[in-house]
Amino acid sequence: MWTCPRCGRSFANRNQPHACGPLDLDRHLAGRDPEVVAIFERLVELAERNGPVTVLPEKTRIAFQVRMSFAAFTLRRHWVDGHVVLARRLEHPRFRRVETFSPRNHLHQFRLEHLDEVDAEVAAWLAEAYRVGEQRHLAP
Repeated sequence: MWTCPRCGRSFANRNQPHACGPLDLDRHLAGRDPEVVAIFERLVELAERNGPVTVLPEKTRIAFQVRMSFAAFTLRRHWVDGHVVLARRLEHPRFRRVETFSPRNHLHQFRLEHLDEVDAEVAAWLAEAYRVGEQRHLAP
């Protein structure tokens, strides 16, 4: 692991590009619909079922990290845009877009507008993505 000497954030790779800064979670939550805040809190809860998670407020999003970031969320006024990183390409109607970066690096984007959408399916995506964040998919 490499730690940025300016902001103290840890990364799996040395000199990882990122935005340093005093960013806090409250800035992301301010002015959001209570349902958006509840959606985000439920996402944190589901991610933490898999083990320790570092919640990293960034300039435009909030990342979930183990060894590397495995999910990220942008809180809008009335919904949450998010993505999970999976080691496989998963086709599903709930994904708005899937981007493939390498054979074992696929970013799956989705939108959540209601708390009941944060269901067992989303929990399974977060569990699979958590393993990617631990980089277990790279082990022989």
